[in-house]
Amino acid sequence: MADNPFQLPPGFRFFPTDEELVVHFLQRKAALLPLHPDVIPDLDLYPYDPWELNGKALSEGKQWYFYSRRTQNRVTSSGYWKLLGTEEPVISSTSNNKIGIKRYFGFYVGKAPSGIKTNWTMHEYRLSAVSDTCASSSTPRSSKRRGHRKAVNEYSGYVLCRVYERGEDEDDDGTELSCLDEVFLSLDDLDEISLPN
Repeated sequence: MADNPFQLPPGFRFFPTDEELVVHFLQRKAALLPLHPDVIPDLDLYPYDPWELNGKALSEGKQWYFYSRRTQNRVTSSGYWKLLGTEEPVISSTSNNKIGIKRYFGFYVGKAPSGIKTNWTMHEYRLSAVSDTCASSSTPRSSKRRGHRKAVNEYSGYVLCRVYERGEDEDDDGTELSCLDEVFLSLDDLDEISLPN
């Protein structure tokens, strides 16, 4: 446990649903509420290649969890994270409202756009516009309150990431893709095919 301070105690497993990641972790961070347990670290993802996350992020099995700042720059020292497919809403099971957005990224080694696709996948969770508004909707009544709103807006710029490496014989993480998502993902592979003239 000394190697990785973000490991859970023996016998505990971290296997949250998409809804739990958004409601119990990301929304609480955006609202500046205490996190129990506070086990997911803040990490600037993009200087790190995915195989360098061990010891820097919360690891559970072959998955790593961390908070990062929202950014357009997804370039690391060895490659880049490429958006795959479309955004998927995260829906509350109690209110049936959209509470967040889940986006899929694949890691490519090399320079964009001609990198080589790897088995590394990232799910990036961010709050939906409604959740962002809820986290910062209170009207400021004093300078102290304005400072709180500024801090909340700063934290709502966070995303929660889950990174993992798929095995050759594995399908993602057991999540079934829609037919449309499979078509979008198969189009990514066309970039790597060269046809004879």
